[in-house]
Amino acid sequence: MAQKKVAVFDVDGTIFRSSLLIQLVDTLIAHGAFPEDAKTVYEKQHAKWLDREGDYEEYIEAVLKAFRTHLKGVHYGEMADAAEAMVSVQGKRTYRYTRDLLKDLKARGYYLLAVSHSPKTVLDKFCPKLGFDKVYGTMYEIGPQDLFTGKMLDEEQILNKANILKRAVEKEGLTLRHSIGVGDTESDIPFLEMVSKPICFNPNEKLYTYAKRMKWAVIIERKDVIYAL
Repeated sequence: MAQKKVAVFDVDGTIFRSSLLIQLVDTLIAHGAFPEDAKTVYEKQHAKWLDREGDYEEYIEAVLKAFRTHLKGVHYGEMADAAEAMVSVQGKRTYRYTRDLLKDLKARGYYLLAVSHSPKTVLDKFCPKLGFDKVYGTMYEIGPQDLFTGKMLDEEQILNKANILKRAVEKEGLTLRHSIGVGDTESDIPFLEMVSKPICFNPNEKLYTYAKRMKWAVIIERKDVIYAL
């Protein structure tokens, strides 16, 4: 049986025009699963980023801190309901370039793999609608009465996207020949180095600098214009 070619995508900022984690936290607060003051953990970094005085990664780290701080004791059903509600409203807020690329690759028989640091609960609501065959995301331990303990599972595995790609290739019987990878930050470099055709889409400065040195494709989508650098 012939091995399928694989295309691996980061999700946040690469397909979704925001961060699934950020939008999920906002929804959990709106639904009352997280307290209103959870926003105080990240609102300062959010303001600094909006004013272009702070780093986006610092903002994301602050949101992640709020998420982990308030996750303990939340029922899995509340998380799933918030994820469903968020995706039902925002699920179509994708970039045209990556959305159309996914459709094209699916039609050409590629195995579509999503690798993200966002919670797998929300990825499982968002990614299947785009045709993904497999989704890897951050998972959190669930204790008695289906309540989250706050503990992350397999942290070392999920934080290394290259290891995830290797695992998927072995487990699903895929081939890296003619493989494609799409990412937007330096955390995507490990898997971009593994594929035949790495694409840096709307990259941050660190990934852009690395991409230019490696002569990787750099694609920018701004408003209704898509262009290559």
